[in-house]
Amino acid sequence: MKEMSKIVRTVTNIIYSFIILFGFYIIIHGHLTPGGGFQGGAVVASAFALLAISYGALKIKDLLKKENFSVSECSALFVFIGLAFLGISTVFFYNFLTGGVIFGNIPSGINPGDLNTGGVIPLMNVAVGVEVLSGIGLIILYMLAGGREVKE
Repeated sequence: MKEMSKIVRTVTNIIYSFIILFGFYIIIHGHLTPGGGFQGGAVVASAFALLAISYGALKIKDLLKKENFSVSECSALFVFIGLAFLGISTVFFYNFLTGGVIFGNIPSGINPGDLNTGGVIPLMNVAVGVEVLSGIGLIILYMLAGGREVKE
């Protein structure tokens, strides 16, 4: 697949970082607003798809490597499982970030709209978001290659 026109590449350069920023916003605020790890990961992966389509498979294969996506996908899965095992000994999704020696004491009760009200859920959303973006990124790279490795 060859690269697109200069106009498409220029627009991609402008909006690429905003799409990634919006995707991570959806991931981080998933427990407060509609969205979460899966939706935000899909938005970030769409930014990679836009980059790959506008610059072509040959130029993008050095930037987006399948090995990096595989490693990040497995790492996110292990982080999610590790967070699940950390919560076994406590109440389900207990907010261990709000009190103690490191983070200090936060007033009890729910502070609506604060990021710290979700307990472990935002951290799990990040793990799910990285998992989804890596998985969809791998699918995009394989689709661009046409089911085979891209050769120069």
